[in-house]
Amino acid sequence: MGTQIREQGGAWRIQLAQNWWYSMLGFLRSSLCNIVQEFVDSIRFLNVRHALMQVVILGLIATSALMLWKGMMCLTGSESPVVVVLSGSMEPAFRRGDALFLNMGDAPIQLGEIIVFHVDGEDIPIVHRVIKVHQQNGTGEVDVLTKGDNNDVDDYKGDIYADGQRWVKEHHVTGRVVWLFPYVGWVTIILTESPFIKYIVMGVLGLLAITSKD
Repeated sequence: MGTQIREQGGAWRIQLAQNWWYSMLGFLRSSLCNIVQEFVDSIRFLNVRHALMQVVILGLIATSALMLWKGMMCLTGSESPVVVVLSGSMEPAFRRGDALFLNMGDAPIQLGEIIVFHVDGEDIPIVHRVIKVHQQNGTGEVDVLTKGDNNDVDDYKGDIYADGQRWVKEHHVTGRVVWLFPYVGWVTIILTESPFIKYIVMGVLGLLAITSKD
């Protein structure tokens, strides 16, 4: 009888220990799951907050660049204050890849000045020297004939102008060249003429923006 009681007591103690162990395992598992879930939620929150911060920063950078460009347009009176030389038609004065700073000014265009102008129907501006100035009778408007220093003929004979165009008129002129930044424009040329490199650069910049800790 005593043996049976001891056996029953031992079984009861074993069952009690098992219940306590299972309860502890359940508690630990529940606690661990809660900790992991809270960690995942915090990571998600941080990622969302970080992504929003990066978007805000990129937006501020873009806005600042736009404001700077607009400010330069107002100061120089030119719709395109900075242009990049894309050809060798003005060598040796300017070489391919040089960046040019423009200023429009109010004074009439003079013989020998280097101007940037656009041709009707063309998107890319041209940088050439003024070799002849013609003032229209009555209106007083000044028309100019241009030529690249490295070209054999002027732009009219070289079919640079639009069909039927004989002169560069005032509304065609974007600005006069006032400063030169050698080779700075090569970055623009490479990104424009090599889309593969442009996509790589954009991808790297995007990756840096996403993974940045600041």
